[in-house]
Formats: sequence, structure tokens, C-alpha cells
Amino acid sequence: MTAIALALVTPRLEHLPGYVAALERGWHADNTRGPDAIAEDLEAIERDPAQFVALQTDVEARGPGFTLPDGTVVPRLPGYRRWMWDGEFCGMIGFRWQNGTHELPPTCLGHIGYSVVPWKRRRGYATLALGMMLRDVPNRGLEYVEITTDPDNIGSQRVILANGGVLVERFMTTSHHGGKPGLRYRINVR
Repeated sequence: MTAIALALVTPRLEHLPGYVAALERGWHADNTRGPDAIAEDLEAIERDPAQFVALQTDVEARGPGFTLPDGTVVPRLPGYRRWMWDGEFCGMIGFRWQNGTHELPPTCLGHIGYSVVPWKRRRGYATLALGMMLRDVPNRGLEYVEITTDPDNIGSQRVILANGGVLVERFMTTSHHGGKPGLRYRINVR
């Protein structure tokens, strides 16, 4: 069996064409806002590609707020995104936190979110990317992270379980996220 050569890259201008191509094919990591999120990213890239790339890493939360699925804009949390790369763009994984606590605001579903482009799925990329991202969690002062997924997203549940996730609750998302059922997992890193 061939080893998977996947890297998590800090987004840079040289990677941007791959990200744009994925958006143009209809993919976005924000699967609830879909076309709106795609349009926002394409507009931001057109306006100032260097600024767009720079905001993918914002550990001091200085950038603009985030738009939730219901259109509400909330303050940015410290965090960063890495792009999955196997020679070309494969998807995104992001890590966000609040300094000094494990808690997240009610408008934020979890510490880590990820999405693989449809044409690169079922290769183990999300599992590998989550494992790589978990290595940085202790550096942010956290002993664990929480990750949420939909009850019908079996693939995401497998990714979380493969990285040591334990189901801690079934819950209803806030109205900002559609008030739908969710699963919350915890992954201890210490």
C-alpha cells in the first residue's frame, strides 16, 4: 500500500489558485452557507488576495468577524486554517480557541472544523489532517478539543473516532446554526 503524502500548508499566494479552483467547482468548507460563502471568499480574493491569505492565520483575532449560517456576524476567535495539500489543494482544516479557557462562545460549534473537496474524499485525508492539527492543541494551552458533527455524517464521525474522539453529548445547535441535532465529541491531547 502506498503511503499518503498529505501536508498541511499555511495558506500562501502560491496556493491560492488551487483554493479558488475548488470554490469555482462549488466546494466550500462552510457547507451550511454554501453559495454565499463561496461568493464572499471569491469577492475577498478579488479585492485583496494577500489580505485574504493573511487572514487564514489570525492567532490574535484581529480580523473581521465571521458570518454565521443565519447571517449574524460574530467576533473572530483566535485561530488559523491550514490547507490540505497533496501536490494540489485538497481541503481545509481550521483550529480556533479562546485564550485561557476550553470554553467556546455558543455561536461556535467546536474547536476544529475540516472539509475535504468531494473529488479527494475517501483517501484518509481528513483523518490525517486532524491528527496533524491535534499536535498543536497543547501549545494553545488546551488539554482537549471539542468537535461537532451531524448525526448523519458517518464519515466525519469516523475521522473523529480514529483520532481518539469520545462522544460526550447529543445536542441541538443554536438557532444561528439552524436548531438541528448535533453530536459533540471530545479529544484529549494530554
